[in-house]
Amino acid sequence: MILNISAVLLFGAASALAVKTKSAGGGAAIVLFLFGFFAAGTGAYEPIHNLVQAGADALNDLG
Repeated sequence: MILNISAVLLFGAASALAVKTKSAGGGAAIVLFLFGFFAAGTGAYEPIHNLVQAGADALNDLG
């Protein structure tokens, strides 16, 4: 029997577990969550990519 698990689901569960057990803070969980979307290339990739790009552009404009 083959079990397929979405990378988004896997990274989401890892993020939730890391925060729940307090082995990682909120920042690390957000990084894991975003990495899951980038790796999986789901439909949510485009809006998340745009959000991250806008944040990077804003930080770049500050300096």
